[in-house]
Amino acid sequence: MSSSNIQHLTRDRIDPVKWNNCVATAENGLIYAYSYYLDHMARQWDALVLNDYEAVMPLTWNQKYGIAYLYQPFLAAQLGLFGNNISAELLETFLEQIPPKFRYWDFYLNRKNVLPLKNFNLYQRSNYVLSLDQSYDTVSKQYRENIIRNVKKAEQVGCKADKGFDEEEVIRLAVQQMKTYSRESKENVTRFRALYKYLQQKEMATTYGIFSAKNELLSSCIFFFSHNRAYYILVGNHPNGRTIGASHALIDAFIKDHAGKNMILDFEGSDIRNLAFFYSSFGAIEEKFAGIKLNKLPAILRWMKA
Repeated sequence: MSSSNIQHLTRDRIDPVKWNNCVATAENGLIYAYSYYLDHMARQWDALVLNDYEAVMPLTWNQKYGIAYLYQPFLAAQLGLFGNNISAELLETFLEQIPPKFRYWDFYLNRKNVLPLKNFNLYQRSNYVLSLDQSYDTVSKQYRENIIRNVKKAEQVGCKADKGFDEEEVIRLAVQQMKTYSRESKENVTRFRALYKYLQQKEMATTYGIFSAKNELLSSCIFFFSHNRAYYILVGNHPNGRTIGASHALIDAFIKDHAGKNMILDFEGSDIRNLAFFYSSFGAIEEKFAGIKLNKLPAILRWMKA
């Protein structure tokens, strides 16, 4: 793929039809790169576009103290360069074309951007994915014993799976859970709420949950769908579900409903050891993707972002 003409376009100059067609047909296309996803979740975004949208790279950015920087939006696990037949040379050229006004970079690329570059240092992150293209019996035979045991435990105490219920129930549990390890902004939650409603109308989003015998929501998740992938995007678990296998039962219920389809269950991580073990216990395999950091801040600020 020739890199003869890469343009930097601000959002108002981007053709959303051509952009989304590129993302839809890219061999590494992901839901996070669609214009409507970026419009909802990024504070601001520009892009680099090759020729007539042969390949695209969103530049999600914000500004602080008058300095523009690139960052990873909330619940947008992978961005970077999207297209077909991406080479290390093309990726390097795109990165070189990022406007110098962006003085600090800290964002993630995608699984097809894990390439050896000459002038940029990429680091690797871990995702876990599970192919659902076989029968449920075949897929579930990959489960570790702890998964089988916990799914049975949830059944024995009367837990039932449901889907398509009000997303606010998932969001409420997820926000409560986030408070234990981070303080997610109300702005980001509001952005996500609007995105869910938009994708639901396009039949690209749904909710799943495990309810107790008393109809208490114990484990829940919002799933997004695109590119033959189901994204385990936002999880909300109640403390009462921890000891009875509710989260194990939720994923098992989703697998049971979608086994035999040309679909990948994308767990969106993780570099956290316990989560990686949990996902791999269903038979999910590791899929590497790339990250990049670059600090061109003035010397007086550089140490703050080292």
